[in-house]
Amino acid sequence: MAGHSQFKNIMHRKGAQDAKRAKLFAKLAREITVAAKSGMPDPKQNPRLRNAMINARHENMPNDRINKALLKATSNEDNTQYDEMRYEGIANNGVFLIIETLTDNKNRTASEIRTILNKNGGILGETGSASFNFEKIGEVKYDSQNISKEKFFDFSIDKNALDVIEEGPYIISTCNPENFSKFRDDLELEFGEPKKSELIWKAKNPIKLEPDIEKKVLSFIDLLEENDDIQRVFSNIYLNQNLEE
Repeated sequence: MAGHSQFKNIMHRKGAQDAKRAKLFAKLAREITVAAKSGMPDPKQNPRLRNAMINARHENMPNDRINKALLKATSNEDNTQYDEMRYEGIANNGVFLIIETLTDNKNRTASEIRTILNKNGGILGETGSASFNFEKIGEVKYDSQNISKEKFFDFSIDKNALDVIEEGPYIISTCNPENFSKFRDDLELEFGEPKKSELIWKAKNPIKLEPDIEKKVLSFIDLLEENDDIQRVFSNIYLNQNLEE
């Protein structure tokens, strides 16, 4: 019986992982479609689309899914219009959240975000209520084993990088958001396509939480990320690397 129970647990975890990946692919596809509609459907002439495709490949999204998302943007099959909305949340223990969405119904999305926050001790704040704790920057990420770190550092600084850091297996260069597209393109010409590149909200002063509190906060951030309209969630939490699974 124990073996059977273990098998069921493994299958449950695999099912949950598959569902999470399917949801991620759906969000990546939505970003590709919206990016393609916002400009030329050619990634060489559309920086946002090129960026969306780089990030989709980073997540191992199948090429047929990427092509389908592109086709959706240029066909007349789907005339859904998505609005880009940013919401700001305030949670317990000094936690602030930036919530980015692509939605075809702003009222529905705001209501669902408010409900999730309220049920977990947070509130949906006004514009500026959380964002003052963050700065928006561009981030370009490479596999540190595939390039010369010294050359990457010198080149990034020469291109006016804000910072160059190592994070796990990656080396990351950051820049001002207004220079993001050119900065990424310059790095790509020199070092090849990055592993990932994106505009992010970086916490100015990350806070450390007790492990049990951190788990609870991350659980409710997961609830936000499970929402179909929510593309990304940023927090000011300094993640505990030793947090138990």
